[in-house]
Amino acid sequence: MSTRVDATSSPVRRGAVIAALLATVWLLAGCSSGASDSSFAGVEEAYEQAEEADGATGGAADSAEAADDRALIVTGAMYMTVEDPIAAADRAEDIVTSAGGRIDSRSETAPGAYDGGSARLTLRIPAAALDSAVDELRALGTVDEFTTDSADVTTEVRDLDAQISTLRASTARIESLLADAEDIKDIITLEDELDGRQARLESLEARQRGLDDQVSMSTIDLSLTTEPIVIVDDAPRSFWGGLESGWNGLVAFVSGALVITGVLLPWVIALALIGAVALAAVRTVRSRRARAASSEAEEAPAPAAPAGGSPSQDA
Repeated sequence: MSTRVDATSSPVRRGAVIAALLATVWLLAGCSSGASDSSFAGVEEAYEQAEEADGATGGAADSAEAADDRALIVTGAMYMTVEDPIAAADRAEDIVTSAGGRIDSRSETAPGAYDGGSARLTLRIPAAALDSAVDELRALGTVDEFTTDSADVTTEVRDLDAQISTLRASTARIESLLADAEDIKDIITLEDELDGRQARLESLEARQRGLDDQVSMSTIDLSLTTEPIVIVDDAPRSFWGGLESGWNGLVAFVSGALVITGVLLPWVIALALIGAVALAAVRTVRSRRARAASSEAEEAPAPAAPAGGSPSQDA
């Protein structure tokens, strides 16, 4: 992790800025409202002298920095093969969040006919915790490829800090002049100059914030995929191939039929036993009913013949 140095931290630079401020106060005290143009020119001259002094002392301060005190922008890419890309992506988010980082983007692909899906994430990891976070990410699966690249922006960071510091000081001086100005022409001139420098300052500060984020947070593009699904075409290509395929199909059918028979046989036996018991019970009931009906028929008396003979004979 690099350490950034404030461009105004040098005692010589602070002395140059103080000298420029004293020159401004002297010019304001010694000039009347009618001579504001010349005072503004004097302030500009003092400002330019302060910038030259900053530049002269800045080189000495920069050369005194240690060789390892650098601002680096680290980027990289990691390609991994995992069993479950979605679950691995969730775990990667937990690792990055625990390290103090964040996820800038995430995309997922559902499993298809030839693969088990995939996930892609853009990880922002604090530069100080990059190595430990990468070690934890390696445990998610098999690392197929991992590359990193770093860009040294130390000079750019220091120059940007110096520009912002100097521009802030000059903006403050112009604001002080504007507060004391009385002539309308001077006021307009100072306001235009102030607007331009404030816009420039905001642009530099936005650039500084972006550069700070790139330096402090390394960027890793993580790709998570599964092993590809290999489909083997085993269709027969010749007579013997067809014969072998047919025989294998017959064996598979017989094996499957035997398996099904083995599964159903206990049920068939159990159902047969239940059916036999039920049939025996039905036959027993029917036999009892038949014997009961026969006994009742035997016990019933025969019908008596009518007296006087047959009614059909004549007297």
